[in-house]
Amino acid sequence: MININYLKNYEELSLQAADIVAAELIKKPDLVLGLPTGSTPVGMYKNLIEQNKNGRIDFSKTHTFNLDEYYPIKRADKQSYYRFMFDNFFDFININPQNINIPDGEAPNADSECLHYEQKINHAGGIDLMVLGLGANGHIGFNEPGEFLVPFTHVASLSEDTVKANARFFNSEAEVPKTALTMGIGSIIAKSRKILLLVSGEAKTQAFKHFLYDNKVSAKNPATLLYLHGDVTVLSDIQDI
Repeated sequence: MININYLKNYEELSLQAADIVAAELIKKPDLVLGLPTGSTPVGMYKNLIEQNKNGRIDFSKTHTFNLDEYYPIKRADKQSYYRFMFDNFFDFININPQNINIPDGEAPNADSECLHYEQKINHAGGIDLMVLGLGANGHIGFNEPGEFLVPFTHVASLSEDTVKANARFFNSEAEVPKTALTMGIGSIIAKSRKILLLVSGEAKTQAFKHFLYDNKVSAKNPATLLYLHGDVTVLSDIQDI
């Protein structure tokens, strides 16, 4: 089942996303939470920080698993997703650092790191709530459109479209890493009890239209594989659909 909700603007989307996460956290303080990076979830993170400061929610028992990380990249690099998460979220909530899981962009062996990360997800019993963003080309995590998709955590090659889209976070397109470590679509769908998909901004309009109206599930539009999951909530601030 996919439940699609249209919001008036980004602020409303961010507030509702935070409220959905908060409700799950209140029900289960030791929630296992899957988290994305990028510009779309920043507003959600700000609202969750505020709710944590106000004492409405408590992250002390929460475990998190991030979707992906550039590879190779140093944690201290200002463009790493490790740095992004601490700068935008983890440094401002009462989470136990030992409960934070992010793929290691400095791992000496990428394949071994992917296997280890998948094992950690399994050891945690899967993910209670996975929050996702939608890529402008329909990608989920760094699962890019193609003839096939790798099911579990793996080393992914970034598409030309994704490199161009992410260049805004770097000094130049040439600096954008061309590979990343990412949860696979199988990891996301089979191991997440609930999924929350956030869709924001005009750049996502075409990908969202394909997601809504193509009427087929295809590796060429990875987001469509979410139709195979039984509990997906979509929040979108795109009005022209």
